[in-house]
Amino acid sequence: MTRWFAMLLLALALPARAELWGYVDAAGVAHFASRKLDARFAPVLGSGTDVLRVPGKTDTGATMLAWLDIAPEVKAVQPWVREAARQHGVDADLLKAIIAVESSYQKDAVSPRGAMGLMQITPETAARYATPADASRLTDPRINIHTGARMLADLIRRFRSIDVALAAWNAGEGRVRRAGNRMPEIEETQAHVHLVLELYWALLQQSQPARAQRLTLHP
Repeated sequence: MTRWFAMLLLALALPARAELWGYVDAAGVAHFASRKLDARFAPVLGSGTDVLRVPGKTDTGATMLAWLDIAPEVKAVQPWVREAARQHGVDADLLKAIIAVESSYQKDAVSPRGAMGLMQITPETAARYATPADASRLTDPRINIHTGARMLADLIRRFRSIDVALAAWNAGEGRVRRAGNRMPEIEETQAHVHLVLELYWALLQQSQPARAQRLTLHP
């Protein structure tokens, strides 16, 4: 998928007043939400100022997007993000957004249902998209990212829409099919997709301002 096609899809899919809130804690971990959950959260996208404060620190100029540019745990895996994006035909910024939302770049993260690593890959997903050897090493960042990128590329090809592919990622393909290959009426899934798309759009706006000025749509 080209970056421009992804941007067009996002322009159609994102709500007019999309919002992204977040903060970076004193340990340097980023936290994201589609609304202000408590006083620590400040706006990143769509809500005015983007200045965030890190608890216990005096630097008030760091934003969530800046954190994604400079955090050591983010920078450490970017070569594998770019590698997986090229190899599997998905956008690197989309992978970056998914990792941020799924695990906040904590490579050893494990969910209550057993999803592991940066992209929170379940054993069922690994059995389908990874070799047996790789499925046993899902906390390895490179293996985890490649497995997730392979799954994402497959979902986008089959559902032909980024938002529906992300819904299948979160809720499962069966629920999406039962919803007519559309976004299912599941609040958790809708919030998850909304958050990933907001962050993805913010990353695209940050990385492509010059090219965006030359984008032309023809009837």
